[in-house]
Amino acid sequence: MNHFDLINEKEGKQNKIESESNFKNVKSKYILKQIFENLKKIKLLKISKYNNKIKKILDLNIHDYIKFSQIEIEIIPIFNKYDNFININNIEEESYYHIYFNDNKEEIKRNYINKNDKVAKIKIIIEHQVKSLNKLFYYCKSIESICFKRFYRTDIVNLNLMFCGCSSLKELNFSNFNTRNVNDMSYMFFECSSLKEINLSNFNTEKVSNMSYMFYGCSSLKELNLSNFKTNKVINMSNMFFRCSSLKELNLSNFNTNNLVNMSRMFCGCSSLKEINLSNFNTEKVRDMSYMFYNCSSLNELNLSFFYTNKLKNTSSMFYKCSLLEKLNFSNFNTDNLTDMSYMFCECYSLKEINLKNFDTENVYNINHMFNGCSDEFKNKLKSQFNNIKDESFK
Repeated sequence: MNHFDLINEKEGKQNKIESESNFKNVKSKYILKQIFENLKKIKLLKISKYNNKIKKILDLNIHDYIKFSQIEIEIIPIFNKYDNFININNIEEESYYHIYFNDNKEEIKRNYINKNDKVAKIKIIIEHQVKSLNKLFYYCKSIESICFKRFYRTDIVNLNLMFCGCSSLKELNFSNFNTRNVNDMSYMFFECSSLKEINLSNFNTEKVSNMSYMFYGCSSLKELNLSNFKTNKVINMSNMFFRCSSLKELNLSNFNTNNLVNMSRMFCGCSSLKEINLSNFNTEKVRDMSYMFYNCSSLNELNLSFFYTNKLKNTSSMFYKCSLLEKLNFSNFNTDNLTDMSYMFCECYSLKEINLKNFDTENVYNINHMFNGCSDEFKNKLKSQFNNIKDESFK
């Protein structure tokens, strides 16, 4: 029996998982023990008798330290798919990932299940040396459920592509997940197309700068509450909810977008969303809004009167195929730096009212097909109301 099996046996006797404070306590004691032992080795410590406190520290076993510094994940596989369960990116990190099977079978070579193996649950232990969970379950299409059983660690910094391509994943339990120091969540749930719900209420996003493609292709998600997300450091939200086609409720009420630069394709393909409240959004630093609401075909109202766009350069296809939108207010839009407005309102069949009085299109090099597909009645109304719109925008 190896030392990890001993740890598991010992943990099985415990009624509850130790707290994070215990981990810090054990960790500091273990480090102190190492200092004492090093002093003994170089003969600088000449103590023959220790008091009880010191003796307790020196009696600490390495297992007591390791068990508090690991991440433990339990997964449930799908038996008719024989795909990998975990991705180990670097050869030098291989010893820091350990896989166990609940029926005590030997570890399967290259982390694949063989056709004759029948495993109900798999336990993965990740050592304290690993600071990035980048691509941990990258395109592991054979996983149906992932549960984080233990996660006291606070030094994980990267979750990029963590569950990317987990198309069979139906259940994710983050109750013990710690994201305190994570700075990258881009592509985290990319194409998790079977996920119907996900609870991220305990996520700490204070240090995250990149959320691009985070929920891309989560086509089964019906609602998503991100009201606890702190996003004041986020620079990129492009493609964040791209093709979340079943999404009907999206709570972004506490989003801080003071440093946001890229919002392109942010809600692209969210064809079930009837409303999006962006009243708290600060868009002063945003440069790209292209395809932002592309094919949001259920949106019947959208208030953007508070959008300030001093640095905005691209609004190409921004509202393309928003076929139910009837009116839009751009009273605070600054178009001085815009270069591309092509297809901006293309196929907005229901559009009846729009305020473009502040639009200056002199510096725009591409304004083609801006109102293509809009009703003739609406286009004629625009021509009579605003003389600052170039003819090519109606072609």
